[in-house]
Amino acid sequence: MHNTPRMVPEWLGTLLSTNKSAPKLYAWRPSDIEDPTASVDQAKFTSSELVRQADDSRIYILGVGNLGVLFAASLASLPKPPDITLVLHRKELLLSWQQEPGLEITRGGVLHKHSGFNVELWSEEPPPGRQPREVANGQNIRNLVVTTKAAQALPEVDRVRRYLNGDSTVAFVQNGMCKMWPPHGTTYNSERYSQDQSHHPNWLACVTTHGVTSAGRFRSVHASEADVKVGPVLSSTKSPESATYLSDALVRAPHLNGTSVARHDLWILQLEKLVVNSIINPLTAILRCKNGKLFAEEGNIIAQLMDRLLYEAGGVLRALVADSIATSILQATSNGDHVSRDKTVPPEDLLNRFSHARLKEMLYEVGHKVRENTSSMLQDVRAGKQTEIDEFNGWLVETAAYLGGNLDVTSHKILIDLVKKGAILDTDSLSSHFPH
Repeated sequence: MHNTPRMVPEWLGTLLSTNKSAPKLYAWRPSDIEDPTASVDQAKFTSSELVRQADDSRIYILGVGNLGVLFAASLASLPKPPDITLVLHRKELLLSWQQEPGLEITRGGVLHKHSGFNVELWSEEPPPGRQPREVANGQNIRNLVVTTKAAQALPEVDRVRRYLNGDSTVAFVQNGMCKMWPPHGTTYNSERYSQDQSHHPNWLACVTTHGVTSAGRFRSVHASEADVKVGPVLSSTKSPESATYLSDALVRAPHLNGTSVARHDLWILQLEKLVVNSIINPLTAILRCKNGKLFAEEGNIIAQLMDRLLYEAGGVLRALVADSIATSILQATSNGDHVSRDKTVPPEDLLNRFSHARLKEMLYEVGHKVRENTSSMLQDVRAGKQTEIDEFNGWLVETAAYLGGNLDVTSHKILIDLVKKGAILDTDSLSSHFPH
C-alpha cells in the first residue's frame, strides 16, 4: 500500500528481545515431584515411566486445557495411536497427574477415560536426584501441537526452539490469527532460525469450531461437536512433506472431524472467524449476556454497533487483500501446500467475500448457531482470567496501523479499552461510549 518502513508489532519486538539464546530445557516427570501421600507402590510405578528415545512418530501436546484434552483424547483414540507426550506448565500439575493419572472427556453424557500418555514439564532447572534428561533427549521434536491460550503460544514455542528445525512440524490451535502468517512470521523465522527457509519448522494452524468446557483438572466436556480445519502457514523447504504425518493424524483422529485445507483457505477461514470473534466476544463480555442476546432484535442499538464494528473490520480485511502480504498467500504454491487441489484465488473474489453484506450475513449465521452459548471471553472475565481481546480486536488495530491508509478502527479501540477495564454495562451505557 505504501513504501514507508513498516512497524514491527510490540509483541514481536518483545519476543525477539528475550531468550536471545535458545535455552537448554530439562524434562521433569511426575516422579520428579515429591508427593507426601504417595505409597511405595505408587513411587515404583511413577519412577518406571516409559522414557523412549525421540522418534518421528511421537506427538507432543503443549498445554492441557480444554483443547489439549480434546486433541490428546482424540489422537489417543486412533486405531493405532501414536506415542503422545503431554507437556504441562506447572509443577503442581505434575503432582496432580502423579496422584490421579489420565484424561477424561465427557461426550453425549458418556465419560471416556484415556491413559498411557507420557507427561512432562519443560524447565531450565534440572530435576533433582538423578541424571537430568533434556527435552526429547536433546534431539529434535518432530511433531508439536500447541493448545495453550493464544498469548502464550508463540512465546512457549520460541522457548523450545533449540529442539525444532526444518524437519519439525508445529501445529497451532488457538483463536485469532496465527502469529506465523507473513509478514511477521517471516520476520520471526529470519531472526530465530535463518533467512534460509530450510532451517525453520513447518508451521501449521488449526481452525476449530468445537465447543469444549472444563469439568476440572484434566477433565473436559465436549459440549458441541463441530470440526477442525488444518493447513500450512509457512512451510520448511527442507521437508514440507514431513508436515503430512501430523496433519494426517489430526484429520484421522476420531471426534475432531478434521479436514486438510489449502494455505489460502486456512488464511481466509482464520480472518472470517476473527471478525466474528472480535464482535461477539467483547460485546457479550461487557454486557454479561449469552451470544443470542446480541441478535435478538434487528435495528436496535446493539445491531447498529455491530454494523459499525463490521464496517471497520471489513475495511481492514479489504485493505489487506490489496496488499503484497495477501498476494504471497493467495498465489498457488506447490511445495508448501500438501493439498493438491490448491489454486490461485483472485483478489476480486476475496473483496466480494469480505464485503459488508457478506460479512454481516456470516456474522448473523454464526450468531444464530451459537445463540445458546456463553462466549469464551465472557467465561474468561467471569473467571478472572486474561482475555484474548488483543488477539481479536487488537489484531485488527495492529493490522490497520501496519497497512496505513488511515483505516478507521476507532470502535474496536474503544472495545479493547472497555474489556481491559473490566467494564460491565447495559446497552444504553455501552452505546454512550461510542461516537454518534
